[in-house]
Amino acid sequence: MKGIIGKKIGMTSIFDPSGKQTACTIIEAGPCVVTQVKTTENDGYTALQLSFGDKNDKHSNQAEKNHFAKASTSPKRFSKEFRNFSIEKNIGETITVDIFDEGDYVEVVGTSKGKGFQGVVKRHGFHGVGQQSHGQHDRQRAPGSLGNSSDASRVMKGMRMGGRLGGERVKMKGLTVLKIFPEKNYILVSGSVPGNNGSIVLIQK
Repeated sequence: MKGIIGKKIGMTSIFDPSGKQTACTIIEAGPCVVTQVKTTENDGYTALQLSFGDKNDKHSNQAEKNHFAKASTSPKRFSKEFRNFSIEKNIGETITVDIFDEGDYVEVVGTSKGKGFQGVVKRHGFHGVGQQSHGQHDRQRAPGSLGNSSDASRVMKGMRMGGRLGGERVKMKGLTVLKIFPEKNYILVSGSVPGNNGSIVLIQK
């Protein structure tokens, strides 16, 4: 497996040679610095720790400064381990968007947009009951019955109710690398990617 840390820039669309329009997401992928190399002998598994995004020294504690100093780099904002990395890299080396090729299938992991406390219609797709007429008042988007009052006399676990929506880790699979711009560290991935513009995403092959 190989991967990289990136930042979602936004969405656009491109045309292929046949004239077909495809929606895609622009991601600034890397450059990432290898800040730790884990081996089976020392750690029990193999992995590369990649770090992305510069961080001000005054916002870094001494432990972070010492950790990144081993890789001869400045403190970084985000670090992530990629297990069983298919490319041999040493600590302090850089990984760029060049590890991908146009046409590769990738998975993109991000945090979905938080939408706050939402009702059952938006959160679970309830259709509502009845019509808003004949004295029904405001019960059209209500969840309805919550359970069997004659048996359990309580609300069972897992009942679909209103609550917080979004702000969760989401993985999009089967996306295609449409275009790569190495000079800007940009990669264009087909379809949508979870998260706001400017949010951190992980791209894995």
